[in-house]
Amino acid sequence: MEETIFHKMAKGEIVPKDVVYEDDRVLAFRDIHPVAPVHIVIIPKKEIASVAGMVEEDKEVLGHIIWVTHVLAEQEGIAESGYRIVTNSGEDSTREVEYLHFHLIGGKRLGSKIG
Repeated sequence: MEETIFHKMAKGEIVPKDVVYEDDRVLAFRDIHPVAPVHIVIIPKKEIASVAGMVEEDKEVLGHIIWVTHVLAEQEGIAESGYRIVTNSGEDSTREVEYLHFHLIGGKRLGSKIG
């Protein structure tokens, strides 16, 4: 897998402008092109290309990412009103960065279309 900006962020070589959460397994920061009032990107610090590229040992980090989205939704005040968690896998998904990442999106009524 070619090194991406998310690889550099995960290794600490690049620090995102607006970090909202970090621990030893994940990094979360505000998206630079938000589609809603709350738009946070969550990446694992372990290199994983996509959901399709996961192996069994990645289950724990995936569960942790989902937990972090819950914590962030509460922190951002959108846990009760609702939010969307999005990830893309493969070329047909129009993924822009080849590195597993999730988008936490909320803070407004979201349309039924994805994308």
